[in-house]
Amino acid sequence: MGKDYITDSVYEKTDFTLTDLPKADFEGCRFVHCSFSGLDLSGYNFTECEFDDCNLSSAKIIQTTFNDIKFRDCKLLGLHFENASEFLFTVRFENCIINLSSFYKRKMKKTVFNRCSLHEVDFTDTDLTEAAFNECDLQLAKFENSILEKADLRTSFNYSIDPSFNKLRKARFSLPGVLRLLDKYNIVIE
Repeated sequence: MGKDYITDSVYEKTDFTLTDLPKADFEGCRFVHCSFSGLDLSGYNFTECEFDDCNLSSAKIIQTTFNDIKFRDCKLLGLHFENASEFLFTVRFENCIINLSSFYKRKMKKTVFNRCSLHEVDFTDTDLTEAAFNECDLQLAKFENSILEKADLRTSFNYSIDPSFNKLRKARFSLPGVLRLLDKYNIVIE
């Protein structure tokens, strides 16, 4: 038996850790105040869906499709986006807590992060060309062999990016944040 196909549905205040999430492909759906915490969402397909004030912390997302997805006010702790399907992977984050998550080797050109907490997020080998980090806290986020060309980090803070191990051509920074590019030299700037 194949999966169901659910379109344009709204799920509100549903705890999917207590109520079964239909094994289906979801298109144009909205999930509002829902909990998916620790759930196995492997193999699910979400297309043009919105998640508002949802908790997806520690969810298993192996080969999960996230195509044109908006996360707003969500808690996304410890998600391994590198395990999600690469096919049409496009996401947008607004006012989300994404701490301890990983985007290892993910292609995320033009991805927008607005007012997000990205503590200890792994962006190793991630393509963030033209990505926008607007007012984001990047404390201990790992940028290694990342492509940040034309990325905008002017309003973000707490990042430490080594220019010798990342591609930063035409990336945008502002003072005093740009000084964090010199962290590895352990110099004093007054």
